[in-house]
Amino acid sequence: MTDFQKLPASESRAIHKGQQTKAAIVDAALGLATQIGLEGLSIGALAEVARMSKSGVFAHFGSREELQLSVVREYHERFEAEVFYPAMKAPRGLPRLRQLFANWTQRTSAEIDSGCLYISGAAEFDDRPGPVRDALVSSAKVWLAAVHRSVVQARDEGHLAGTIDTEQMVFEIHGLILALHYEARFLRSDRAFQHTAIGFDNILLRYGAAPVAMSLIHPATQKNSSKSIHSN
Repeated sequence: MTDFQKLPASESRAIHKGQQTKAAIVDAALGLATQIGLEGLSIGALAEVARMSKSGVFAHFGSREELQLSVVREYHERFEAEVFYPAMKAPRGLPRLRQLFANWTQRTSAEIDSGCLYISGAAEFDDRPGPVRDALVSSAKVWLAAVHRSVVQARDEGHLAGTIDTEQMVFEIHGLILALHYEARFLRSDRAFQHTAIGFDNILLRYGAAPVAMSLIHPATQKNSSKSIHSN
């Protein structure tokens, strides 16, 4: 029996309600941050959006910085759920790498109007040391490490050339996503996704993948796997 289960029923309900309230606040904060940026978040602005008192919001976070950190954590968890976990259902190697990139592109498509917290956060905190910058950097590095593992696995499965520079390949793939975001969100290019699909196939060919017919890069979302982004 857990400590939570040992608590009196009334106290357990209060804790559960508090957790639900905090989750609702974080959800509202994430929606606000994708529109105005992490730096624009404040207890007051969030209280207005969440229709709560400032003291009520403050009681759950204690500081603006903790609120920002909670938003970064929530964004990362959702990113994992939408991009990483579904790709783990694809066969190991190039199929999984392709699925990772397809999911990543699909996520970018969904963020054309709202924006990517990793990209906007980098612009806001690139030269501002502190816990929020550290959290953003850590989340981005965890994701890029997962992409790197998929590249290595594709090489080891014989789907890519055995002598490739795996870090360089990840750098180029990441660069495609950054270019896609800029072209689609800022320049409003109607060919941004087409260019991205062609660019990804060109990268694969240069790194030794066998030519295949280009597929759409917006596959249907699959159910989440129970694997972790840190270990697969």
